[in-house]
Amino acid sequence: MAERKIYTAQLKHVAELSGQTRHLEFAVEGQERFEFTPGQFLSLLADKEGREITRAYSIASAPYARPQFDLCLNRVEDGYFSNLLCDMREGETVRFHGPHGTFTLRNPLRDSIFICTGTGVAPIRGFVQWLFDDRRRAEGHEFWLVYGTRHEDDLYYRESFERIAAAHPEFHYLPTLSRAGEGWPGLRGYVQDHVRTVVEGLPEERRHSLDAYICGLNQMVKANRTLLAELGFDKKRVVYERYD
Repeated sequence: MAERKIYTAQLKHVAELSGQTRHLEFAVEGQERFEFTPGQFLSLLADKEGREITRAYSIASAPYARPQFDLCLNRVEDGYFSNLLCDMREGETVRFHGPHGTFTLRNPLRDSIFICTGTGVAPIRGFVQWLFDDRRRAEGHEFWLVYGTRHEDDLYYRESFERIAAAHPEFHYLPTLSRAGEGWPGLRGYVQDHVRTVVEGLPEERRHSLDAYICGLNQMVKANRTLLAELGFDKKRVVYERYD
């Protein structure tokens, strides 16, 4: 078995998405290109007390022309790796291997509903960027993003999704808040409530040509898989990634 290639990436830019959530942009050192498929993840490496540890993080971007990738992650209390990454300064480096994973858009591409909560939006951001970077990719299809968080401030990449939705009528951005304030004008409640509304609002024949992609914590993933099964989805049409 061939040894995994270990890359080094330098942090080029960091942005605070909310109090405990960071957006990190890395450049892969010594490479002309860094190829991956939107939705895949990387295994990051670090030394802790004399041993090497690894953690998987979904890539939060589509491939760039440059050897680059983005991450989106929460700071976790007592989480060694999440604190290491959230405390990184621009110019510092991290080692990793990958890309890995099969949470990717199916071929042939069909109408799709993307379902996510919290930082589960990371690979979905990669999907949406890739689909609408080249208009021909999404041509002839419709896409729904049902994105749930507790509070309005936790809608990561909101402006980007709103911009894409305004420019591409085939992309429907549906953020929903479970603890919305009085001034929130949008959807309220859990993602599965609005997934049901989207699917049941489609003609019968279109329901059977719709793929679903789910990313987030296990309880949410399980609830939506159960719902989609009740709505007649074959398991092969439901692609999911759990974060716990």
